[in-house]
Amino acid sequence: MKRYETSYFFREGVRGIFVHGFMSFAAIGVIVACLLIMGSFSLLAYNLNALIGDIQNSSEIYVFVDETLSDAEARSVGTRINRLDNVDISTFVSRDEALVQFGARLDEEYSALIEGLEQDNPLRHRYVVRLIDTERMAETVEQLRNVPGVDQVNARLDITENILLVRGVVNTVSLALIVVLLAVSVFIISNTVKLATFDRREEIAIMRVVGATKRFIRWPFVIEGFLLGLTGAVAAFFLQWGLYLSLSRRVTEGLKNIALVQMAPFDEILPAVLLVFLLVGFLVGMGGSLLTIRRFMRV
Repeated sequence: MKRYETSYFFREGVRGIFVHGFMSFAAIGVIVACLLIMGSFSLLAYNLNALIGDIQNSSEIYVFVDETLSDAEARSVGTRINRLDNVDISTFVSRDEALVQFGARLDEEYSALIEGLEQDNPLRHRYVVRLIDTERMAETVEQLRNVPGVDQVNARLDITENILLVRGVVNTVSLALIVVLLAVSVFIISNTVKLATFDRREEIAIMRVVGATKRFIRWPFVIEGFLLGLTGAVAAFFLQWGLYLSLSRRVTEGLKNIALVQMAPFDEILPAVLLVFLLVGFLVGMGGSLLTIRRFMRV
C-alpha cells in the first residue's frame, strides 16, 4: 500500500466516524459496555479460580485414627492413606503433638485447662491430608473413611462444594455473555458501516464505474471500523481498571479479617486485560466492517 493511499484511507475512515457521529458514538458505547460486562465476568471468574487455588493449597482434611491402635499401628495407617490417588501429602500428628498445638491456640487464661493432660491425653493420633484436586474432595473423603484404622474424617465439604458451584456458574455465564456480546458488538459495528456505506452509495458507484478497485473502496470503511473498535477498547480498558481498583479496595476493607478472600492485584493481570481488550476491539471493529462491506460489494 502506497503512502498517499494510506493517508487517504485513514483520512476517509476518520471522516466517516465524524459524519455518522451518532452511530459512531453508539457503536463505541456498545463496544465499551460489552467489553466492561465481559471483562467484569472474566475477572470475577479469574479471582474465583484463584480463590479455589488458594483453598486447594490451604484446604486440609483431618483424618483421626482409631484410638485402640498402638502408636506403631497408627503410623502405619499413613502408608494406606498415601496410596490414594488424590492425596498429595499426609502428615502424621501424634496425640502429644496435637495436645501441644491445642495448648498453643489457647489464651493464657485458659492454659490451665490442659495441665496434667499429658498423662491422660484425650486426643487421638491424626493425619493432616492435602489433596491434589479439591473438586474430588467428597470422593476422597469417602475413600479415607474406608481406610482400615481410620475412625473419623473431618473436611469442609460444604464450603468447597459451594465455591465450586459458584465458579461453575460464573464460568458458564461468562462464556455465554462473551459469545452474545461479541455478536451484538459485531452487529452494531456492521450497521454503523452499513449506514456509512449506504450514505455514500452513489460515490462508491461512481468510483466503481471509473475503475476503482474493490480494495480502494473497501479500506476506508475497514479503517473506520478499526478506529471504532480501538477507541471502544481503550475506553473500556481504563473504565475496567478504575472499576476493578474501586471494587478491590472495598473488598479489602470489608473483608480485611478474611485473609483468604482477596482480589488479585490489577498490576498482575493488566497486560493480559489490555491485550484481550485490544484484540477484541480489533476483531469486532475490523470483522464488522469487512462483513458489511463484503456484502455491499457483491451488489
